[in-house]
Amino acid sequence: MAHALQMYIDGKWVDPTVPRTIDVINPATEAPCATIALGSAADVDLAVAAARRAFATWSVSTRAERIDLLERILTVYRRRMDDMASAISQEMGAPLPFARDAQAWAGMAHLEQMVRALRDFTFDQQVDDMLITREPVGVVGLITPWNWPMNQIACKVGPALAAGCTMVLKPSEIAPLSGLVFTEILDEAGVPPGVYNLVNGDGPEVGEAIARHKDIEMVSFTGSTRAGTIVARLAADTVKRVHQELGGKSPNIILPDADFTDAVRRGVAGCFGNSGQSCDAPTRMLVPRARMAEAMAIAAEAAAPFVVGPPDAPGTRLGPVVSDVQFAKIQALIQTGLDEGATLVAGGPGRPEGLPVGYYVRPTIFGNVTPAMTIAREEIFGPVLSIIAYDDEEDAIAIANDTPYGLAAYVQSGDLARARSVARRLRAGNVNINGAAWTVAAPFGGYKQSGNGRECGEYGLTDFLEIKAILGYGPEA
Repeated sequence: MAHALQMYIDGKWVDPTVPRTIDVINPATEAPCATIALGSAADVDLAVAAARRAFATWSVSTRAERIDLLERILTVYRRRMDDMASAISQEMGAPLPFARDAQAWAGMAHLEQMVRALRDFTFDQQVDDMLITREPVGVVGLITPWNWPMNQIACKVGPALAAGCTMVLKPSEIAPLSGLVFTEILDEAGVPPGVYNLVNGDGPEVGEAIARHKDIEMVSFTGSTRAGTIVARLAADTVKRVHQELGGKSPNIILPDADFTDAVRRGVAGCFGNSGQSCDAPTRMLVPRARMAEAMAIAAEAAAPFVVGPPDAPGTRLGPVVSDVQFAKIQALIQTGLDEGATLVAGGPGRPEGLPVGYYVRPTIFGNVTPAMTIAREEIFGPVLSIIAYDDEEDAIAIANDTPYGLAAYVQSGDLARARSVARRLRAGNVNINGAAWTVAAPFGGYKQSGNGRECGEYGLTDFLEIKAILGYGPEA
């Protein structure tokens, strides 16, 4: 990759202030697939200074100018979809069809939705002789994860551009290649110098420099709850806005009147997607106590078609998990599930047969899981499903809400009115009824320790804006 050893600052590819590198490991081979430059706090300073200079002009750009830039970015992005999919597959192990049709597609879809949101967004509102106006929050720091790299980059860069903010992006150092491709796309599309800046690096150096920087007015972070608390503490000294999308342990309540077989099968598929590396995955399946054995049998059958293999192999549905650290964590939690007495329904410890190299995890299902078990409480971030029994609807809701997280929840029922009633009582930012199709127009974000703020569409745009009241503005023109 031509620019792997450089940063993108003030509209130019530049060498890092201090030459340091890190290998990007392909999780399917456990071997390096690229080497990138590691930035430093000095590079962040340069990027923030460039963004500060650019803010003076980009913050007062017109709606039409911002739409024009986003549409130019989309034109280049569509042309480079295959490059983006290839980068994502190499860096985080997604099977190639999934890397293109879900991972790379999501970035494009979010940018398209941002154009639609920007066209109709109300920035100014007249109330008597007062003007309520919404203005860009300022220079923003964007810190993105490895599990849905382009989804999260587009969820932050798109609304920041649409709001009139300027920015410094730090992608995950584990999966930085898609961020480099994205930066090439923005450069070709003609983003004005300083409006968008990229500094690759790790969390303790570059991430912390962004979070604490005195000239950054807002930091938007997606990652673990543990890392999110560090970002919030560092940001507190400068009282900057902190926007976070963090962990999850999402419940999937299957009510007695649901199409049980279909609901269990969809629940298994939802948990295993992206090799289980989605913060909103339905990892806790709640079933009526009398139907636990039936649920385990259906789930075991549903797990069988999930072929684990190399991302470029025909028929692969699940690639590896992203890293040796993640692999070890998942293996330890699977063993903990066995040690604490859960019933192993499918999968289990160790790599799948025939895959001695690569961070491959056996798609695993546990039954007879109790709400107090570790696997029912900790975010595993791998293809591991816990099936939990409940006694009645009230018990199901109580178990669902008994978590420090609140990112997503799922309800299955043959009675829509009943499903709606249960959905309203679940403490989560997103609730999905009966497998409804996901849409980039829906606000995304969590309650409790799953974060604060919302992403996607007009809701994401709103979070990058300040509200100003101008009193005595005069009568409506």
